[in-house]
Amino acid sequence: MASSRVFPVVRFVVKGSLAGGAMYVAYDQGLLGDGSQGAEALKKACAALPPAIQEWTNYTGWELPSAPKFDFSVSESWNTGVQATVSALSVAPTKVREYTQDGWKYVKDLIK
Repeated sequence: MASSRVFPVVRFVVKGSLAGGAMYVAYDQGLLGDGSQGAEALKKACAALPPAIQEWTNYTGWELPSAPKFDFSVSESWNTGVQATVSALSVAPTKVREYTQDGWKYVKDLIK
């Protein structure tokens, strides 16, 4: 009986520890910082992953196709997305007011 109560607690602790560890690693590697820190973390990952994958494929005997090359600035794309989102949020109250006024005007014209 006691084991049926302990198992969910242990499961919760394990999942929480994994989530906390993932957050720590993400913060430690600079993934939660600004765009330049994220770009730097991406460069480190791009440098570290191919040798690790090559070692793994040699161990398993599998052959993988070569990875595509990207010339892509993460920080510029991130900043563009953030700017577009903030811009949309900043004009949202004005647009809501305009649409509300247009809607009331339309309803009043229908009633006349």
